[in-house]
Amino acid sequence: MSSSKNSPPPIVYIAGVLALGAIGYSVFGDRAAKLPVSIDNNNGDRPNSQPKVAFEAPKAVPAGTILKIGGSTSLAQVNQALKIAFEQKFQGVRAIPQASSSSQGLTDLAAGAIDLTGISRTLTAAEQSQGLVSVPIVSQDKIALVVGNNNALRTGLTSDQITKIFTGEVNNWSQVGGKALPIRPILRPANSGTHQAFQEIGLKGKSFGSGGNFKVLARDATTPLLQALGADGIGYATFAQVAKQSTVRAIAIDGIAPEAANYPYQRTLSYVYKGQPSDAVKAFLGFVTSSEGQQAIDRQAQNQ
Repeated sequence: MSSSKNSPPPIVYIAGVLALGAIGYSVFGDRAAKLPVSIDNNNGDRPNSQPKVAFEAPKAVPAGTILKIGGSTSLAQVNQALKIAFEQKFQGVRAIPQASSSSQGLTDLAAGAIDLTGISRTLTAAEQSQGLVSVPIVSQDKIALVVGNNNALRTGLTSDQITKIFTGEVNNWSQVGGKALPIRPILRPANSGTHQAFQEIGLKGKSFGSGGNFKVLARDATTPLLQALGADGIGYATFAQVAKQSTVRAIAIDGIAPEAANYPYQRTLSYVYKGQPSDAVKAFLGFVTSSEGQQAIDRQAQNQ
């Protein structure tokens, strides 16, 4: 079929299509680029199924507001710093933090015993299906590998050596540059978020070893872990909790000390709420994620 004599030349059609495409990209493509995407803590470039939720910094919080916070011991010092800053800004308001473990905090939250809980791992799909929503608050928390000051090891360890120590493949300090002493890995309990995060990061998902040399703590707490190290033990803890301890030292991993920005064992700490957040939860999370709340977290970190 021949074209009409009055029809515009093909180049005009092409130009029109390109123009429409440009308009479509401008309206929809730019809008899509700005859609919020939450990041999965286990893989920084893989989208999580949870949407990113923003909370406005509160201008006022009613006196008499009480907020109960549970969860990870890794957030104990952060919780305390935020409690002080939040209560100073809003008179007559109380934040009540009490640390246990990530898993226990989630159990308490699901039961309605607390309003908010801190976790040092990502939420599982099953937990998300229960209406639990996480809000990242500390993006670069570091898990330190610690030994006692009287441990003969004077070098760091490679990530491969750490994996082999905690899976039981390497069991003597002489194999990694120390004295001829059995290595005694000290593990936090299985419900600990730090334990679970270290398994993913340090063991690359492999199972922890077991046997006579392995010691499992009865509760998720850093003080008893440090006390148990002696000359042959090795454990893991949030770096902020051990940085200024005089009886232990954190060791470098692959030649990188925990103080370095590119330290390899890092994770995100988050708060979690259930369902529709209450006004108290909205206010606290709005404060936490505001510049004022983040400054309180930064001050706490600098004072470690």
